[in-house]
Amino acid sequence: MAFIKKPFRRLAEGGAAEADTYIDLAELSFEGEGGALGEPVEHLVKVAEVYRYEDVGDLTTHVYNGNILLIDYTSLASDDLALKRITAELKNAVRDCGGDVAVVGKNILMATPAGIKIDRAKIKGAF
Repeated sequence: MAFIKKPFRRLAEGGAAEADTYIDLAELSFEGEGGALGEPVEHLVKVAEVYRYEDVGDLTTHVYNGNILLIDYTSLASDDLALKRITAELKNAVRDCGGDVAVVGKNILMATPAGIKIDRAKIKGAF
């Protein structure tokens, strides 16, 4: 255990970090991350996975709160009934708040709040 405590003790004392020092990326914040001049952001892009129909209720609250959702439904891709119920629920939530919903990739749905529309035309790069 002494080899773990030694680098952290130097950091706490104001010393330089060594090559074997670990950094928790979840605690890092970058300049300008919260918007212009460190202001808090208004909208977030959230990534979610759906495993059953009951998960949709939690997801719709994010759309109502103004966030954009990327929803991976790979685990339900073979269950047509559950997929129809989930898309119907998302369409209702998006219609209520004035947003948009579309399939944007293989097994990926995107749901957006009011003021954000999804362009269905794909941008293709040059070969």
